Amino acid sequence: MLTPYPLQFQPEFKERVWGGRALESFGLTPPPGHIGEGWMIADHPNGTTTVLNGPLAGQGLDVIREQLGKDWLGSKGVSEQGGRFPLLIKLLDCNDDLSVQVHPTDSYEGLPPGELGKTEMWYVLDAKPDAKIIYGLREGVTRDSMREALESGTIMEDLNQVSVKAGDTFFIPAGTVHALCAGVVVAEIQQNSDTTYRLYDYNRPGLDGQPRELHIEDSLNVTSYDSAGATMMETSGAVAGQWLTLASCDYFVVEKGIVKENWALTTHADSFTILVVCDGEGTLTWDHGADSLPYKAGDCFLLPANLGSYELNGSNTVLRSYLP
Repeated sequence: MLTPYPLQFQPEFKERVWGGRALESFGLTPPPGHIGEGWMIADHPNGTTTVLNGPLAGQGLDVIREQLGKDWLGSKGVSEQGGRFPLLIKLLDCNDDLSVQVHPTDSYEGLPPGELGKTEMWYVLDAKPDAKIIYGLREGVTRDSMREALESGTIMEDLNQVSVKAGDTFFIPAGTVHALCAGVVVAEIQQNSDTTYRLYDYNRPGLDGQPRELHIEDSLNVTSYDSAGATMMETSGAVAGQWLTLASCDYFVVEKGIVKENWALTTHADSFTILVVCDGEGTLTWDHGADSLPYKAGDCFLLPANLGSYELNGSNTVLRSYLP
């Protein structure tokens, strides 16, 4: 029987018109081009990551899910809808503004076959001094008024713009109109979905020189015009050795932890654990200290539900994600 151990994956890189080269600062080696997304842990038809380390090296997360299932991923670790790994973990380099967009819920009738809705959260890893994001609608915006603003070219007047800095967190339930803007690098934890409806894209061409497709009717259909429950949080008050909850919903729990020297932790049988290293460096040890892996900012690990005890060491900041 294969002994569980922390899994690290080869990222799947995605070229985007708004991407850049910032992911190289994490020691990653994206291909040439405008790289906007690094899919760090993924089990999706549009991108599946493969294991880099240990006996499972070369195996895709889809194969691990099929062969090791709930023993490694936990009793909740395989999505009931679609049968895939339930989360998608990304690093995003926003060298330019992303499109203004909105994501559907699981129940939206227009979803592509086999696809999930998309509730997500962002943790800002880096931000230029004047960086901002678009986060929700201004008070009083309705479906009809938003359609009129799109037709008249005044949609930006209907959107909230928020200044951001490293350490800020944004919870983005499905139905929330949003956009990352230039100068921001974020870690994103989301439902395992690749469905995005573009509401507005600044009339710019895509990588092929042609206007990018907009999805006006779908966007108007899925937008929450009151509140979908979006929340934002400043996290500089996190205390070493204590988990600070950043987001908690039906799909995931995400917590921030400050590591100073040794922190003894454990996994649980109902869910895998995902660690995203935000800054600093350290060592992940398990099997009562018999095995270890060094880590640095940008590294992401999938800890099997049956791993048991492990320790984080060094001086660093991590995000811990698991299923509720």
